Amino acid sequence: MNPGPSILQPPGWPRPRGYSNGVAAEGRVVFVAGQIGWDAEGRIVSDDFSEQFRQVLVNTLAVLAEAGAGAEHVCRMTWFVTSRDDYLGAAADLGRHWKALMGRTYPAMSVVVVSALVEAGAKVEIETTAVVPQAPR
Repeated sequence: MNPGPSILQPPGWPRPRGYSNGVAAEGRVVFVAGQIGWDAEGRIVSDDFSEQFRQVLVNTLAVLAEAGAGAEHVCRMTWFVTSRDDYLGAAADLGRHWKALMGRTYPAMSVVVVSALVEAGAKVEIETTAVVPQAPR
């Protein structure tokens, strides 16, 4: 089996906290549409930013599982948040949820502040790209 994603860390650069500068991987690419903090019935789970974030990760992992993928296969995430202050203010909780659900996976990430998301009440939406190694032929 091919090894999983490898972190790209240029020599002399400071190591980023909570993400990677780049990731290289080979295999089957899995694209996960932007996930928001709603449950299986389409209800936003909470008005709290960190609880919505937790649900986003749960939803993302559920979609990845359909492709035989998990947190360890995630290579890139793009976050869309409606409030920089909510995002920064929830940092400790985000880290706790991340560790509980994603473990030590630190993909390449971008965070973009937007004026609103399409779904009313949503405060964070995350798109994910994963690469699942394929067995050697």
